[in-house]
Amino acid sequence: MSPNVFDGLASGYDLGMWPLERAILHRLRRRAFSIGQGSVLELGVGTGVNLPFYGSEARVTAMDASPQMLRHAARRRTRASVRFVQADVHHLPFADGSFDAVTGSLLFCSVEDPSRALAEVRRALRPGGRLILIEHTRGTGLGAWLTDRLHPLWYRWNGVCRLNRETTRAVIRAGFQEVREERHLLGIVRRIEGVK
Repeated sequence: MSPNVFDGLASGYDLGMWPLERAILHRLRRRAFSIGQGSVLELGVGTGVNLPFYGSEARVTAMDASPQMLRHAARRRTRASVRFVQADVHHLPFADGSFDAVTGSLLFCSVEDPSRALAEVRRALRPGGRLILIEHTRGTGLGAWLTDRLHPLWYRWNGVCRLNRETTRAVIRAGFQEVREERHLLGIVRRIEGVK
């Protein structure tokens, strides 16, 4: 995935996401990312919309491939201690077992090789560490029909975001245990959690 696509979206991204934020994402983010303490790696931090939810004793490494997104994220208010790192999710520049939790939101739709990225996530997590994601995925029932039909046009338009990714399955295949998911909006939006 080229960060240039997201460099160009950085300034208007939050405005474009506002309807979904208001409808559901803000509530899901508050529940998923209210991590009070420990070392956290947030993948694809984007404009930093999750940063305000972390607690004051959390030590967050906010990572993104896009320097423009990181610049926007650095302006976000947060109680956590945050350091910003530009890197690719396929090659995490961290030692094995560095983090208590790895988080991300609306990321894996745009990751070129989810299996490789999730293997890197497992490597960077300490034993017993948690993976916490909010993702849009292939829906269920009518949601599956919609995402499958819209995907070719959507992908042709943006070239990076896949509407019908099966992210929960990828997390299970990557070897995470105790994988749980919450489904919303016809199963299209999911909160996914797993343990290393």
